[in-house]
Order: sequence, then C-alpha cells, then structure tokens
Amino acid sequence: MDFEEFLYANGVGKIAVESMREAFNKLQSLPDAIHNKIMDLFKKYLIVGGLPKAVETFVESRNIVEFRAIQKSTYNLYKVDAQKYEEEHNRKLKIQRIFEMIPSNLENKKKRIVIKEIEDKRWKRSGDYIEEFDYLISAGVTLEVKAVSTPAYPLVENSGKNLLKLYMNDVGILSGIYYRNNITAIMNENNSINLGSIYETVVAQELKAHGFDLYYYDNKKNGEVDYLIDDVDNLSNIPIEVKSGKDYTVHSALDKFLANVEYNIKRAFVLSNEQRVYRDKLGITYIPIYYVMFFNNDSNVEVPFRD
Repeated sequence: MDFEEFLYANGVGKIAVESMREAFNKLQSLPDAIHNKIMDLFKKYLIVGGLPKAVETFVESRNIVEFRAIQKSTYNLYKVDAQKYEEEHNRKLKIQRIFEMIPSNLENKKKRIVIKEIEDKRWKRSGDYIEEFDYLISAGVTLEVKAVSTPAYPLVENSGKNLLKLYMNDVGILSGIYYRNNITAIMNENNSINLGSIYETVVAQELKAHGFDLYYYDNKKNGEVDYLIDDVDNLSNIPIEVKSGKDYTVHSALDKFLANVEYNIKRAFVLSNEQRVYRDKLGITYIPIYYVMFFNNDSNVEVPFRD
C-alpha cells in the first residue's frame, strides 16, 4: 500500500485527498490543522509501512508488537525464498548476504552497494553479482536506483549498473530493523538521529509505485542528488532532494547541479517536513514530503510553479 492508500485505510476520505491533490497541483501549502494531521499519519506510515496485513493490524489494534512481528516474518520469508532460488538453480549465490547488507549500506554516506564488502574480496566487481542483483530487483524485494553522472533525456540511456543503490521495498520493514519497537525516533523528530535513510526509502517507494524508474545523480566533483526523474516537456530531467532534518535549505550538490546550464533543468524539488510551499531564487520548489504521493509519471509532477 502506498501512502495514499494508507490514508484511506486510516479514515481519510477521498474528498480530503482530492482537496490535497488540488493544492499540490496548484503548489499551495495545506492549512495548519490538515498539515499536522497528514504529517502525523506520514510518520506513522514510516513505522507501519505498506504491507496490507501490517496496516490492517495497525488500524485495528495500534499494537506495535503485532505489526512488527508481521514485518519481521515477511523479511525472513524474503530470505527463505532467496535460499530456495539458490537451491533450485544449484548455485551458491550471495543473494541473502546482499539483502542483509541493505540496512547498513543505507546508513553510509553514499548509501550504495559496496561490492568488496559482499565477500570481503577487493577484486570483485559489480558484474560478478549480476544474478544476485537481478533476483532481488525482479522479485520486488528491493528497489534499484541507478547512477547517472551526465544527466540527459531520457535517463534510461545514461545510466548503468555501476554505483547501484538498493532500497528495501517497504519502509516499515526498514524502520523495524533500525528502531524495533521504539517509535520516538520517528514520531518525536529526535535531532540526534538521522532519518535520511528512512525518508529516502519512502520516497523511492512512492516514486516507484507511481510509475517512475529510479535514478540518482552521482558526480565526483559535484556530489550526489537523491533522485532524478524524466522531464518530458523540456526533454530534460527533474532533480529531487529529500531532507529529513531542519537544514532542508542546505543542498550544495543540488545547487551545483542546477548551476550547470548544459543540463537545461527547468524544475527542481526539495521534499521535507516543512509545511510551506515556495520557490527560491534558484528555481527550487520546496514542498512537504507527503506531497510525493501525488507525483505521477503521467502528469502531476510536471506542473509549473504558480505564484
């Protein structure tokens, strides 16, 4: 279940959601009371995730022990399925190892798969694990985000398997691995805890659910931008930066990305907890992170900013 479906499951009506969608299309801020309500539910979604049984349990009982057990069971089933796949193909693969590495990889600065750490063999390359990556991605248990160093339209023609990032397919499973039954890190916005991995995972989920292939910008000189999506109207692309803390206006890699006139960037977004929607002097539009539920590969994300 994506975040919009989670809202419906928690009693938010379609009229309310359509009202929010209209505000997004006009790039307007929501009123205080609605913003606070949706942010509260968004944080709960980070904890509960989208597994239907976990959502059902949350709605019925609010018992974190019960829905964490469902998430853990699902996580373990993914590993069992991987083991069966290896046995059926009579191959000694490293699917489980790579899958188990994802939560710790996401806590690293680069968040990408570190090939040499899979088997602690420095001479190994990403090409040595093509079958493992293909299984995890095609089985739907992970979401792949491909690196693009020279962005041009369409992004699919400018990406590769090197510098691959893998995200969990459910943010609730990931938050359970990180925080177990302690919800205060997410609900109370503890400034000592970096929620970047959680926020990037939920954005990956939402973009993938709404028809986007996932890419990120990687450049040794300029740094990384969290996500890129195609901008069909301008035959370019749209950079998206995800911020979980108070420093949401600090994004040097995005600034450098936008400064490159060869990229022909017309739209850029920063997603954060902040309520206010506005555009800065660089042309970056700041929106609350829950608005990602309205990004759609057919149209909505590509509306112009309206003053």
